[in-house]
Amino acid sequence: MKQTQLLKGVLEGCVLLIVLDNEVYGYEMIQLLKENGFTEITAGTVYPLLQKLEKQGFLSSVLKYSPDGPNRKYYHTTEKGKMHCQEFIRQWNILDKNVNHLIDLKGEEHG
Repeated sequence: MKQTQLLKGVLEGCVLLIVLDNEVYGYEMIQLLKENGFTEITAGTVYPLLQKLEKQGFLSSVLKYSPDGPNRKYYHTTEKGKMHCQEFIRQWNILDKNVNHLIDLKGEEHG
């Protein structure tokens, strides 16, 4: 299984975690994801996801001047987004516990 297939379901939560206490523009988000181990992430994945999260009301954005070129769209988390992020953390912790339990169990059987 390719990592990208597995990643699609959790990328939304990871993006919200990165934006949680920051204001981030698109290219910066790509770089932050890469710095945190998501090395295969592309702009073609991140920009549509940011738009989707904004449309769902989890992120909001503001255009700001950039001395390096066109204005940048900065995203920040809404209250709804913060609540969604907390739910992601809760669900991830349950999933992590369950998957690790199965891995430990099968590792013992086949080790």
